[in-house]
Amino acid sequence: MPNQHQVKAKKHLGQHFLKDENIAKKIADTLSLKGYDDVLEIGPGMGVLTKYLLKKDITTHVIEIDTESVDYLKNNYLNLADRIYEKDFLRYDLTEIFNDKPFAIIGNFPYNISSQIIFKTLEMRQQIPEFSGMFQKEVAQRICSKEGSKVYGILSVLTQAFYDAEYLFSVSPTVFNPPPKVESGVLLLKRKVNFMLPCDEDLFFKVVKTGFQQRRKTLRNSLKAFNLSDNLKANTIFGQRPEQLSVAQFIELTSLIEKDQN
Repeated sequence: MPNQHQVKAKKHLGQHFLKDENIAKKIADTLSLKGYDDVLEIGPGMGVLTKYLLKKDITTHVIEIDTESVDYLKNNYLNLADRIYEKDFLRYDLTEIFNDKPFAIIGNFPYNISSQIIFKTLEMRQQIPEFSGMFQKEVAQRICSKEGSKVYGILSVLTQAFYDAEYLFSVSPTVFNPPPKVESGVLLLKRKVNFMLPCDEDLFFKVVKTGFQQRRKTLRNSLKAFNLSDNLKANTIFGQRPEQLSVAQFIELTSLIEKDQN
């Protein structure tokens, strides 16, 4: 008989187990299943989302750091047993599972590591054409926000440079056990067709992060560390604050700095 013992949510892991089946199915249905044959679910817990992924025409893998959850999944999802990885997603080399194959990512993500999950996805963007999941609502909104918004920042620019980001729907705290103290939001990232930047990518990341570290200052002041020429600093783009620049303008800015430094 399957083990019906309920896993206890652990605060230090940021666990809040989704208990609404309709929302679990809705999240599973956000994936297009196009351009890849595998999906990796992060932090499946007791498998409320996993069961709907297993019904789809795709190979489901799950990665879970909590031993109790892993035991539960092995006892209750026997057809998944050899694709349950008891690992820390942030530290595990995913090529051990997928080699160089493309795969999607999905999950009800632990809120305390959600930004880091995005950054790791960006590092592996060559292999991840699609990404869907639940975040703290304000983080999901920040990732999808546009220039001019107060919440527009590093996560917004770096994510949207490579992915089309769409905020799908909000989720109430009442559908979790235990309920989090914040609302949640589900977003979908679809990798852009042309996701290679026409500028130096390392420099792009550095410019975006440096610019937003002092978001109230103009770029002329916040990017002083790049030792820009006076001629370049005279460009009107440097009179703006980072939150005013679109992703395309950040790419243009990086190209200008790249030329200036060569």
